[in-house]
Amino acid sequence: MKILFISRAYPPTVGGIENQNYELGKWLSEISETKVLANKKGKRFLPFFLPYASAMTILTMHKYDALLLGDGVLGVTGWISKFFYPQKPVICVVHGLDLTFPSRFYQKVWVNFFLKRIDKFIAVGNETINVGEEKKLGREKFMFIPNGVDTEKHLCESTRAELEKVLGVPVSDKKIMLTAGRLAKRKGVAWFVKNVMPKLSSDFTYVVSGDGPDKENILNAIKEEQLSERVLMLGYVTDEVRNTLLNTADLFLQPNIKIPGDMEGFGISVIEAGACRLPVLASNMEGLKDAIKDGKNGFLVESENADAYVQKINELFAKGSPREIYGQTVRDFVVENYQWEKIAKQYSEEIRKTIAELKN
Repeated sequence: MKILFISRAYPPTVGGIENQNYELGKWLSEISETKVLANKKGKRFLPFFLPYASAMTILTMHKYDALLLGDGVLGVTGWISKFFYPQKPVICVVHGLDLTFPSRFYQKVWVNFFLKRIDKFIAVGNETINVGEEKKLGREKFMFIPNGVDTEKHLCESTRAELEKVLGVPVSDKKIMLTAGRLAKRKGVAWFVKNVMPKLSSDFTYVVSGDGPDKENILNAIKEEQLSERVLMLGYVTDEVRNTLLNTADLFLQPNIKIPGDMEGFGISVIEAGACRLPVLASNMEGLKDAIKDGKNGFLVESENADAYVQKINELFAKGSPREIYGQTVRDFVVENYQWEKIAKQYSEEIRKTIAELKN
């Protein structure tokens, strides 16, 4: 089986989809002959990459058994492939925002026209499948396969002393909660600062690393609640620092809130945390319900329910650090269910199945 895998988001650009596409291409290549055609120059190059990828598909698709697209933005390339090679299956990974992006033009042209020609969608979350059904893309075309994770990439033997150096404050008597990743409004960090942190005892410290469009909103929330000593904003951090945080914090937080048009397709950061023996407390919504299995690799509570968050946090810390109590169980679950080797095999099986279906 020969696969042409096209990705418009790819390293060295930093991001969740970029890393996922890199790992997917690498692991698929271990199973089947896979050619990766990737945009490595970021969003600014996208207007040039789309016609380039489409042209390369026209010229080379005859050599492959299937076309795999990294996300729905590449729907136009899939449509072109089906026009020239109607018997060659097109499979598209969908993450959520590539179906819900709030643009009338995008919805009318990409979702309602280009994506209608896709043979199979691999959704990273079941909520994405529900959205696909709402968009009339055909539920029968969807298959759920979770995102994968490199279970060794972020694992290290960092100490709390190293964490103190990173934070610049004593942590020996503190309960450290962490959120790491892109600071979008849907992540709920500002909401958590305003509504949950004031209700927790003073020995709780909330560390936030990363950058993004909601940064100023979070900083304003910290100022309004006078929590500058208990909520530490680190901004963008190096991989080394991020690994230290993931391997020394007591609990990872993903307190997502509902934002129309911007859904959480899966939540890869919570899986990366679990691989580092860091239990997760997350909102029971959207793709987080697929990433976190309650009591296995983390815990789920009702979104935007401050009292539920406070109660669960106090419960988790009642007998000590959640890392010490649940950490190894959490990592074992992640290794068993989200290793890239296993996820890539699921992709390969689904692609092979789609090829067979189109031949019949």
